[in-house]
Amino acid sequence: MQAADLSPGFFQGVVSVEEGDGWLKPWRLPHAQRRLFPTPDDGLLLRAEMASSTRLRLTTDSDALAVNFLPLGARPEVCEKEGALFDLTIAGEIVATSRVPVGGTEARFSGLPAGEKTLEVWLPPEVPISLTGVSIVAGATCRVTDDPRPKWVTYGSSLTHCVRANSTSRTWPAIVARKHGLNLTSLGFGGQCCLDPMVAFTIRDLPADVITLKLGINCIGGALSPRTFPGAVLGLVAIIREKHPTTPIGLVSPIGYPPHETTPNVVNYTITGMRRDIADVCDRLTEAGDENIFYYDGLQVFALDLIAEYTTDQCHPNGDGIEIMADNFDRTVMSDLVRRYPALGRRE
Repeated sequence: MQAADLSPGFFQGVVSVEEGDGWLKPWRLPHAQRRLFPTPDDGLLLRAEMASSTRLRLTTDSDALAVNFLPLGARPEVCEKEGALFDLTIAGEIVATSRVPVGGTEARFSGLPAGEKTLEVWLPPEVPISLTGVSIVAGATCRVTDDPRPKWVTYGSSLTHCVRANSTSRTWPAIVARKHGLNLTSLGFGGQCCLDPMVAFTIRDLPADVITLKLGINCIGGALSPRTFPGAVLGLVAIIREKHPTTPIGLVSPIGYPPHETTPNVVNYTITGMRRDIADVCDRLTEAGDENIFYYDGLQVFALDLIAEYTTDQCHPNGDGIEIMADNFDRTVMSDLVRRYPALGRRE
């Protein structure tokens, strides 16, 4: 195997790439502005440096590939996998998976199809990762390749972050993106989807052909009230619209959440109330002239009966549940948006 030059241009699904002494780290927020994203215990930044749905994209004629990185940290307790998984996909299909133990420094793939191909290596969603290099078979070539596919930006909570996914390319956003041939940037931040204005500015500044905003669950703890939540959703959309005046936006309300479906929280708010208010925000924006915003009911994405079957905490689906969520999100949200906007249709 021989080393190939690794540069920020190889990364997809990232907002920024931090360059250190011999390593590159993908971030899902602008890392150089990290001081502008204050949260208790830096919770938002800790999630933003986790590599959910980020990947290396390259073209090579090598039949083997190794991705090298600094020693992997331990997984969160919620992850039952031993070590980390790395998926390699070609044209959206999973070709190989590499399992790397805690402390490991290399994900290796062999037996790749002969000839030149464009592939993506999906990085683990659960931990930060600092890459140190890529290796290919001696005499083979490896280069950065443009991604011509429509760009999809999605924002959400741990339900979008998907640390419980069966593997790295099987988060629900990754499954939907692979099906439709979309260039995904997933801004799912576990416990941190609180409609922060600075995150809105980040989404505003990203290139996007379609945007989905899956909102609400992280606000039911009392971060926002019936007085402030609708205005925060309106403000989020208004900021994004500054640079995306006609980009289709899907507003997705919370999936099933039994503890507060109808039981008020500390600020007298319920998940049912959030769904009502997000639908109302969409109606108000449409009445104000926005013809490219659409409301989708989160119960159509993951209903209460699925919560009972696929979660142990009444909130977070397991890996199999995440794949059901992908199918439901595709049927309810993305397929509808592709129907409305045919330019989003699959292409590689």
